[in-house]
Amino acid sequence: MDRLKVVLQYFQSNSESISNGICILLSLIGVKLYTSFDFNCPCLPQYNKMYALGVMFVPPLILFLLGILVNRHTGVMMEEWARPISRRAKNPAVVKYLFSAMMQRALLAPMVWILVSLLDGKCFICAFSMSVDPKHFSGFPNNTGLDVIRIMAKVPCKEDSIFKDSTFRKAVSRYVRCYSQAIGWSILLCLIFLGAVARIIKPCFNHATFLQTRYWSNYLDVEAKLFDETCVHHAREFARKCVVHFFESMEDDAVLRMPLTPNLRFNNINDETEEEDEHLHGVTRKDQVDHLLQTWFQCRPELDVTKMVYRPTKCITWEDPNGHILYSDV
Repeated sequence: MDRLKVVLQYFQSNSESISNGICILLSLIGVKLYTSFDFNCPCLPQYNKMYALGVMFVPPLILFLLGILVNRHTGVMMEEWARPISRRAKNPAVVKYLFSAMMQRALLAPMVWILVSLLDGKCFICAFSMSVDPKHFSGFPNNTGLDVIRIMAKVPCKEDSIFKDSTFRKAVSRYVRCYSQAIGWSILLCLIFLGAVARIIKPCFNHATFLQTRYWSNYLDVEAKLFDETCVHHAREFARKCVVHFFESMEDDAVLRMPLTPNLRFNNINDETEEEDEHLHGVTRKDQVDHLLQTWFQCRPELDVTKMVYRPTKCITWEDPNGHILYSDV
């Protein structure tokens, strides 16, 4: 149970871990779908190869598109690639890194499906049983009146009457399955070898450049998250202020009924309005919000926090009718 909690905490730590978890989940779903899928070869020369290759490659294409769709790096990469150049220059290395990370995760589930289908061998037998020369096997049924291609197309169908209790079908199926498994294990070996070589030679390149690229790709991801969270928070406060003004909330009524002097009551209302305006960062109208969002897209702020201007501290002052200061908060 503790190990399961550790795994869940890892997958919830950042967006990369979440993307890895989703890709692994898609791979497991693909394996489960393949094992539960009832594969029935048509056993017809004109349909065998089309059906088998469709089962082998169409589901991986769907899993690949799903992997791209659920990967957060896809949206971050496209936003960075499509945004206008303004005060913040684009970094092609960051876009390439995001594209590479997206493709690696999106290809995991399709490769698992293809490898499982090759190691199982049913699709390969259905697609290429007609390509086998029957002269290399004994027990060929030559009394059926069918041509060789039609007979070989029925090899995947063990329930067919032609191959009832026939060792020929078993020998051909075993032969083609061996080829399929050999291709599957070869692909798996090549992938593991390429991963090991990339892991070994990775420190030989400029590691500082890689760290910089990874840092700024993570920055773009975090910046997008914070921007979305800030938009939600601002929209909630904006909606709250509109609703309060529309229904004339009880707090505003209580403030208006306070036995204060006219100037004091006026200053108090203005202070509350200023607090709300500052909480909304001065954006209080629809056209201002639209302009702000358009500016964010077209003119991203420069990555230099020393040039950011901080708002000064608010000053609250209460006065009596004669102009004397009753309270001041500077």
